[in-house]
Amino acid sequence: MLCCSGSFRIPPQLTKNKALLIFPSHPDPAALTLTLTQPNNKRFQTHSLMEVNTSDSKSGLGLGFLSKKPYSPPSWASHISPIPSHTFSLGHLPTPIHKWNLPNLPNNTEVWLKLSGNKVRKLEFLMADAVQKGADCIITIGGIQSNHCRATAVAAKYLNLDSYLILRTSKVLVDQDPGLTGNLLVERLVGAHIELISKEEYAKIGSAALTNTLKERLIKEGRRPYVIPVGGSDSLGTWGYIQAIREIEQQLHSGAGKVKFDDIVVACGSGGTIAGLSLGSWLSSLKAKVHAFSVCDDPDYFYDFVQGLLDGLEAGVDSRNIVNIQNAKGLGYAINTAEELTFVKEIAATTGVILDPVYSGKAAYGLLKDMAENPKKWEGRKILFIHTGGLLGLFDKVEQIAPSLGNYSRMDVCESVPRKDGIGKMF
Repeated sequence: MLCCSGSFRIPPQLTKNKALLIFPSHPDPAALTLTLTQPNNKRFQTHSLMEVNTSDSKSGLGLGFLSKKPYSPPSWASHISPIPSHTFSLGHLPTPIHKWNLPNLPNNTEVWLKLSGNKVRKLEFLMADAVQKGADCIITIGGIQSNHCRATAVAAKYLNLDSYLILRTSKVLVDQDPGLTGNLLVERLVGAHIELISKEEYAKIGSAALTNTLKERLIKEGRRPYVIPVGGSDSLGTWGYIQAIREIEQQLHSGAGKVKFDDIVVACGSGGTIAGLSLGSWLSSLKAKVHAFSVCDDPDYFYDFVQGLLDGLEAGVDSRNIVNIQNAKGLGYAINTAEELTFVKEIAATTGVILDPVYSGKAAYGLLKDMAENPKKWEGRKILFIHTGGLLGLFDKVEQIAPSLGNYSRMDVCESVPRKDGIGKMF
């Protein structure tokens, strides 16, 4: 998860023109040398990061993070059009692939897990386009706990851009402070401008009209906004997961063990991820069958939407031939049954893998349910499950899931236990 502000006040005592900042929140802490302005103009400008030499990213120092890099597509995707010219390095890639020891699988079935960095992959292309076009702020839209909106807000601030988030909530809550739960806390910490809309207004007006209304308002105020659609799911964002297939290919070719996946399984919430995965798998040497579990709308909607993204890339392929979409919506988008939340808890307790309740939790639930009902369909297959992140969404389910988490007790300590200090007194 990205978590840094893009501009702040420099203390007067900092008079040198460079500083080394350590960001311990990253999996591999990134040490970035940043150019600062002189004391009489104490604004910190992160655009200096765009000048980092891309060769630094290969040195293991992490200095390629936030750099703008020319993009060359995989050879098997070179005929797709248009091809992006640049990306911003926003993710720590490649993300690992490892075996997932799920219980009660069909005979000889293996499930492997890849942590995705889902929204960041799309944003690497979208934010590069925004900067290239001279934007000074980003507009995007989603649900009240949108992982995409949170990732966009933080990525924008990294690049010294403001963010405007249109967040969908219930009509009962639309006139109230949205609070600080989960993704909202991060969005508000990085200074995102949050505009609330009711579900009813969203359904009546539509996401494209809402973002365009805000865009026109900001233009009148002298701003230069760039609009990113729901989930970053447009033809440009789709490249994030075409590139992910290239990453998987490279991991499998360089790995010690010879693994060939028969299937890729992923949640589907806006369509861009499955468009990129299915097209990439179909074009590349991977040739794994992509199974998507939709957590909103319905499969027919997504087949048509993905077709639009593929046509926008002049891919020349029918969406129904390259991806299988199953309905995993359940009670509705971001609404969980007690059984689904119990499943998330049991998977965590059994395997150590935390699933978010909105996307990967529903996809994994749908997958294992299908395996139980149709074991012959999955027997002997090697499956790669794409975990799309979104763990902050769990915080919105605390009240629902709390009753099942009773594993704590007061520690009993005998008064006769002799004192022996360990590391630090912690008080």
